[in-house]
Amino acid sequence: MNKAIARANSFSISFLRQPGKKAWFGIGCLVAFLLIILVLSAGVAQPQVEPPLWQVYQRSLQQAKYVDLTHTINPLIPVWAGFGKSTFEPTINPKTDKPYTYKNDGFEATDYNLSTDQLGTQLDPPAHWEPNYPAIDELPATYAIRPLVVVPIQDKVAKDPNYHLAVTDILGWEKKHGKIPAGSVVFVRSDWSKAWTNPALAKQTKFPGVKLEALKFLHQQRQILFHGHEPLDTDSTPNLEAEAWLLHNGYTQAEGVANLDKVPEIGALVTIGYPKFQGGTGGYARYIAICPPDWKYGVSVGEIPEAPLPRANKPLRWDRKLGVRVR
Repeated sequence: MNKAIARANSFSISFLRQPGKKAWFGIGCLVAFLLIILVLSAGVAQPQVEPPLWQVYQRSLQQAKYVDLTHTINPLIPVWAGFGKSTFEPTINPKTDKPYTYKNDGFEATDYNLSTDQLGTQLDPPAHWEPNYPAIDELPATYAIRPLVVVPIQDKVAKDPNYHLAVTDILGWEKKHGKIPAGSVVFVRSDWSKAWTNPALAKQTKFPGVKLEALKFLHQQRQILFHGHEPLDTDSTPNLEAEAWLLHNGYTQAEGVANLDKVPEIGALVTIGYPKFQGGTGGYARYIAICPPDWKYGVSVGEIPEAPLPRANKPLRWDRKLGVRVR
């Protein structure tokens, strides 16, 4: 390229020294020649820089450890008696009144008769208690991923099953790790979920929760996005005072969170997914913790087959007794 430019300079000087029409002809040739050089140089492949967010994935997220914080939904999991029982059934072909089958139709589908949207691991929108605040489909897309804080109270719960997170627990966490970042998600580890899927869990009147003062501190002093807990209610007070304050004031919360013993107290992210039921007052949610690469739990991208997914040794089949498909 440098040699071409040098030739162009020599070419232009020789023509510019010529008088009259020859000089103008030389200038025209020079301009045309330089345009050709510019076109050719534009066609030279330039080194590409990956977009910044792709770099984040390649450098951090791809090597991270992923931990599922979500219970599997089936008809046997604990649920408040006031909601009744849910059932799963094979989807029926309305033309034949028979279920679709792999053998006859090439596919199967499931008819979920769910008694409530307050089932399993959840994301509670404020519309669960307050109609003037957003329903599940009205929550902003910015809920998708946040810093994750895990505050442990499991040792205190082991001594008192009705122990509730207090402001002192939060301050103790901050003394160890630093101030809770604004906009983060705070999950409270109690290890209550280790007894899942025992239906008796839903009948407990004493269970670990979160004190109203602690919720106010997290939202008003630390400006978190939302908190989450393992039980199916926020607190065990007679009028659910903490949950009432939370939802009546436009805040969301996670319930039925699992596997908090497998994520670090600091340094992870959490992804938040849920279906958009119009006007939904509850949300079946899936929470995935994204932990540092050197974390002892979880799986990294590439450790297991993803595309295509691995073929199972046993096919799915309908279990009439359990009311779900099993292998």
